[in-house]
Amino acid sequence: MNYFVRKLGFYAVALWAALTLNFLIPRFMPGNPVDTLLAKLQQRGGSVTPEVRRSYELLLGTDSEEPIWNQYFSYLANMLKGDMGISVSSFPASVSDVIGQSLPWTIMLVGLATLISFVVGVGMGIFAGWKPGTWVDALVPATTLLAAVPYFWLALILVFLIASTLQWLPLQGGYDVILTPGWDPAFIFSAIEYGILPALTIVISSIGGWLLGMRNMMVSTLSEDYVLTAEAKGLKSSRVIMRYAARNAVLPSVAGFAISLGFVVSGSILTELVFSYPGIGTSLLKAVQNNDFALMQGIFLVITLTVLGANLLIDLLYGVIDPRTRVRS
Repeated sequence: MNYFVRKLGFYAVALWAALTLNFLIPRFMPGNPVDTLLAKLQQRGGSVTPEVRRSYELLLGTDSEEPIWNQYFSYLANMLKGDMGISVSSFPASVSDVIGQSLPWTIMLVGLATLISFVVGVGMGIFAGWKPGTWVDALVPATTLLAAVPYFWLALILVFLIASTLQWLPLQGGYDVILTPGWDPAFIFSAIEYGILPALTIVISSIGGWLLGMRNMMVSTLSEDYVLTAEAKGLKSSRVIMRYAARNAVLPSVAGFAISLGFVVSGSILTELVFSYPGIGTSLLKAVQNNDFALMQGIFLVITLTVLGANLLIDLLYGVIDPRTRVRS
């Protein structure tokens, strides 16, 4: 029980530190969201007066006359209420609405692609480590090379070959624009069709890391005494592989998967940019370009909560999977 309490306490402090940095960093960046909105207002023929500027400052929570500590505590109180402010880049939409529209796209695309690459890569790594010299083992150099290729470069190659030359899949976007977003079969099929190519980019780029890591761990684990003892007892090969070798060899991969799963929410910004995919990465890029501090804070907060939550979950599961970690902690 003490192990779990210590873990919860550690992540609570980490969350507070992340919230504090999330508050401070945008305020030290050059530019001002109020100036951005006032510039847009002037372009539309509106008049900029001190009263208008003051109203925008109060609206965006960047009151220059309010002490920084008061802004900080107001920020924490708003976070607890789920009020992330107003987005400048999508004014007058709230940050929660912008994130709510883009987050499901990223979770479905990057989440499923990460899960597929993990399952396939680890499965192939188990087989390659157990049976060295097979065709799966021969794939390790090629997949490792692909893992070193930047996402955007591989994405551009796939766009040229599959979307532009062969025209097997759509080129850009998240769905057919003539359709209305909803849960009808036509829209779901369109979203799947448009998501195949960017998902394939992520899977191809990341599967090599899981394959290589799991293969090396399997080779190392197979030389352990408990595996040799299990084989000497005459146990079935499938039981030795899964119960003794793979169960222990997969622990580092599980930890890596938790970290990857946490960063799913941040999306693959460059991949989403290449495919014009309406995910959280595209929203983050848009927020940076428009000095949209509120949206940046909201996205960073969601990313932070996801990363901390994924790591907390895997820490707690680690204590269940491997009881030795509870003793050492």
